[in-house]
Amino acid sequence: MKLIQFRNCRLLRNHTIIKDDLWVRNGKIIDPMGVFFDEECHSDIQIDCKEALIAPGFIDLQINGGYGVDFSYDINTVWEGVSKVAKGLLSHGVTSFCPTLVTSPKDTYTQVLPKIPRKAGGPDGSTILGVHLEGPFINPSKKGAHPENCIRDFPNGIDSLLEVYGDLSNVSIVTLAPEKENAKEVIEALTRRGITVSLGHTMANLKEGEIACNNGATLITHLFNAMLPFHHRDPGIVGLLSSDAIPPGKTVFFGIIADGIHTHPAALRIAHRVHPKGLILVTDAISAMGLSEGTHHIGQMSVDVIGGRAYVAGTKTLCGSIAPMDECVRIFLDSSGCGTVFALEAASLTPAKCLGIESKKGTLNFNADADFVLLDDALEVCSTWIAGECVYRNPEKVSFVVTES
Repeated sequence: MKLIQFRNCRLLRNHTIIKDDLWVRNGKIIDPMGVFFDEECHSDIQIDCKEALIAPGFIDLQINGGYGVDFSYDINTVWEGVSKVAKGLLSHGVTSFCPTLVTSPKDTYTQVLPKIPRKAGGPDGSTILGVHLEGPFINPSKKGAHPENCIRDFPNGIDSLLEVYGDLSNVSIVTLAPEKENAKEVIEALTRRGITVSLGHTMANLKEGEIACNNGATLITHLFNAMLPFHHRDPGIVGLLSSDAIPPGKTVFFGIIADGIHTHPAALRIAHRVHPKGLILVTDAISAMGLSEGTHHIGQMSVDVIGGRAYVAGTKTLCGSIAPMDECVRIFLDSSGCGTVFALEAASLTPAKCLGIESKKGTLNFNADADFVLLDDALEVCSTWIAGECVYRNPEKVSFVVTES
């Protein structure tokens, strides 16, 4: 219950950067006015932030693994693997994430899903917000790095999906192709369960995308990748960014990989200018993140990392990124010219809004969870905090100084 005051810092709050102190107690960000006028007390601990920028902790909605771990491949040690990645992500300012499973055999889902529960973050690693299931209900024509022999349909609607996945209690996001038969029923059923439906690995036209969004879908998986390219007579699901058939007040969110490889800077600028409200930075990172070049895995498939690019082994098909989230933020800022606030919120507030958790994650507003990252002027991570506790400190950066009353 100690009262902590972060001073000599700048805060990203209410879509702007302000000079102010941050007050934390019991793992939450608090309004200091109550302390000053109601309790008439002072801070127990003061932390001099050395003029760092304090931003909400990053949230990664699509990450397949890292540090030699692949969530869809290492099924016998999946919790150990998820925990290893959760710990590693702290050094990149990621305080919450959705472990992602790519298209896999049925047995993988039934074995792995019960082993990845939601879990609050702390010194042992980032918060686990629930699993993102990317497939197997996708279009084989846009399979990317997903094994075609594992791709499924849902002839019996939601029952077909449940037969493959089993229990959905640990699931937050499902990526599917909306042109598949019975997709409308499945989207409605998943939405009723509180699961975010994302459209991806798809050949859908714009009309099919609009039908999906009007029945509950709210997200597009890695925009521009594994979908029909934009065409002026039918822009495909890319057209959802400017569709006039989306219900008033509804936001179509979209993940985008800003690793300098998957998406051209011009495409990043187009997405930002057309529909900034829905833009979410995702890493789509694979097991090779944080490792040297060589052969790795994504799900059932081997991956060659050559020249900083990850390919399906023996091909030139891209299959995920090896760039961490803080690097994606910097690349996106440089490529799009969007401004520091927007780049940081695209990795924090906007993904929180997509999952409906923006009152407690992705923000420095009062009563939110005290999950944040201290950054220098180059947006390099100095330290990472979860529930008001320092869980990572960069030894190469000028950091904070703690004084206890």
